[in-house]
Amino acid sequence: MKIVTIVGARPQFIKAAAVSRVIRDDYANKIEEVLVHTGQHYDDNMSKVFFEELDIPKPKYNLEISGGQHGEMTGRMLEAIEKVLLEEKPDWVLIYGDTNSTLAGALAAAKLHIRVAHVEAGLRSFNMRMPEEINRILADRVSSLLFCPTETAVNHLKFEGITKGVHNVGDVMYDAALFYRDRARQQSTILNDLSLTKGCFALATCHRAENTDDSHRLGEILSALAEVATELPVVFPIHPRTRKLINEYGLSHHLTSLIVTEPLSFLDMVALEQAARLILTDSGGVQKEAFFYGVPCITMRDETEWVETVELGWNKIVGSSTASIVSGVKDMMSKQNTKTMEMPYGKGDSAKNIVALMYKNSLS
Repeated sequence: MKIVTIVGARPQFIKAAAVSRVIRDDYANKIEEVLVHTGQHYDDNMSKVFFEELDIPKPKYNLEISGGQHGEMTGRMLEAIEKVLLEEKPDWVLIYGDTNSTLAGALAAAKLHIRVAHVEAGLRSFNMRMPEEINRILADRVSSLLFCPTETAVNHLKFEGITKGVHNVGDVMYDAALFYRDRARQQSTILNDLSLTKGCFALATCHRAENTDDSHRLGEILSALAEVATELPVVFPIHPRTRKLINEYGLSHHLTSLIVTEPLSFLDMVALEQAARLILTDSGGVQKEAFFYGVPCITMRDETEWVETVELGWNKIVGSSTASIVSGVKDMMSKQNTKTMEMPYGKGDSAKNIVALMYKNSLS
């Protein structure tokens, strides 16, 4: 059996690492995996370093496609992935998440009548202004196997009339969190490098278009981070696109009170997440990692796909205004000790479930 795996962004590298490890360890003589990196995340800190730290095999294909508007990027990826699939003739195309790489992989496979398996199927924000929402809905529609991380995601698909090929396999990000948490503690020096003390700083990330493409929203978020920093040091690894827009909008003065870094390696990021007193983010992956590591999270968006983290009291949705973010921080800091921990994301065996189901279905 041959699988072509499509990745292009940091969260996809992490998920693919867990699944690829199972393929190598448990199906070495049964499954061939061909890795395709679209190039959507293109600098070393956002791509190359991840492959090295996560022990992901070097991609057979690096399409080096990044930049441009959503339609342009997706179209270029679609054309390039189609050529790869015609060359490789796989049994499955495996896609992850909700990026332009996800959608391009799904469409290229579907048009060539190659079966698609979608990891993180069924997630919904119910915000059709988000490019990610469009990507995930369309990818789900053309997938033969839909690997849901939660029962909530299964129910979303059922409501949309999708029941065939749907499986609640658990969250592959939880697999990765369990596997890499100790390695990060042992190998990362980021706390010493930034002169940080465990439990005495906040970690912030901001990259989603809904926040970065709106100068007012981005300004409000940066103002809030600066205000939080008057009470608690805030570490802010900046996505290259976010940094570019901060400079274009004339908002760089907000950064002077923050501990600003370039994008961090995966193990450094995991080390910071585990050691933080609080996390502020608009990233779905970081929301979950905060939950996995028992760290309170403030989500600087108007909704989240990971509703379980909110329902269990570890995550608070605050939008983008300075006042609501600062208020949310105070609320989460005061309530931390009252929370209980449950795990709605499986048992850490999601990758094994995914590969087993793909292999089983390839035989039918």
